[in-house]
Amino acid sequence: MKLPTPSRFARKAVHLGAALALSAGLGGWASDAFAAGKIRVAFGDIASVEALGFLTALERAKERGVEIEINYLKSEDIAAQAVVGGQADVGVGTPYALLQKVRAPIRIFYQMSTLRFYPVVNTEFYKDWSDLNGQEIAVHSRGSGTEAIMNLLAKKNGIKYGQVSYVPGSEVRTGALLQGNVKATIVDSAGWRLLETKAPGKFKVLPVEGIDASDEALYANTNFLQKEKDAVNILTEELLTTFREINANPAVVTEFRSKYSLLPDLPPEVVEDIKPYYADAVEVGLFPANGGGADAARDDFEFYTVAGQIQGDPASLKVEDFWTLGPLDQALQKVGRK
Repeated sequence: MKLPTPSRFARKAVHLGAALALSAGLGGWASDAFAAGKIRVAFGDIASVEALGFLTALERAKERGVEIEINYLKSEDIAAQAVVGGQADVGVGTPYALLQKVRAPIRIFYQMSTLRFYPVVNTEFYKDWSDLNGQEIAVHSRGSGTEAIMNLLAKKNGIKYGQVSYVPGSEVRTGALLQGNVKATIVDSAGWRLLETKAPGKFKVLPVEGIDASDEALYANTNFLQKEKDAVNILTEELLTTFREINANPAVVTEFRSKYSLLPDLPPEVVEDIKPYYADAVEVGLFPANGGGADAARDDFEFYTVAGQIQGDPASLKVEDFWTLGPLDQALQKVGRK
């Protein structure tokens, strides 16, 4: 918690030859794009504590007969190219620029989390937003929520960054702050707690106001959504059920991790942070109880237009051009609305 400009990102996504070339690095996924009852997930990030809820939902979908493969790629834009090019079925991210600029054959169908991140500076160098004018910052990747929020906050504060570096993983960016390799970046609540513990008083969270948009959403190839409705519906139901359980009792994530042997190689200090991280996440409303839908899409239009990821009057943008609501509506009918 991304910069060429959105238009450069969109142009990059157009080159589907590059996406097709990714097949050599996609873990041996089969060439037939839509195997029955199968979902191939492209995750453009490092598997971390933040992903435990999502990984649990995938395991629960497997228990209901859906075959799932997950491949971790270097960035969200590469994951999006894989979905557009047919090497993957479902991606994780917020590909609004890709959808608008090149009318990519993908649609968002589930909002997994909202933007709740912490812009942090090393107070030896910076004290407020104005100090970042012309300076280097680090974000997750091109087109990510972290890039969008930092761009929006720059506009709100009347500044321009000198350079944007891409450093995937909040834990990695937190470590870079502690080591002095990065002086300004954006981290999650776990990263901020670690900074407070390891170096109290050295770092500061800059003020964030009026931000309400998707951080992580699920999107899929439109052909896949038609061919594998049952598999998508099952996954959507399990996402709703899993995140509702987490909202009701954040500590349950440790049980999920144990039951499904998720991320078994996490270091002890990271394992200790699972409960506090999810408690904080639930407290600030990170996980929507109803999967987002049309309301989330409209919030995203407001945010991502101001952030420069998509163009136009937010009120004139159509939900159906970016989202498909069928899987979520059907899942909500089955598990109920909250």
